[in-house]
Amino acid sequence: MIRPVLSEVVIFLLPFAAYALFLVASRYQLLATTSWPVHVIGGLVGAALALTFVALLLFVHFSGAPPGHTYIPAHMENGKLVPGVEK
Repeated sequence: MIRPVLSEVVIFLLPFAAYALFLVASRYQLLATTSWPVHVIGGLVGAALALTFVALLLFVHFSGAPPGHTYIPAHMENGKLVPGVEK
């Protein structure tokens, strides 16, 4: 569960990291308040939310079993644990 959450957090932070990298590369002051105006932060938040939304859609679409498959949970047969399978 932690991996999907961390991957979404990293995807959300990518635009901010890219902008910080841009500031460093263009030799602007990274921590100065003039380098982070409100309209830039708003654009970065919008881009971050869009990236996160697309990543969530792709995660939902490409993970899990194909349509029409049935999941049989793990169960006991003859005293042995049989793992869950998709049929």
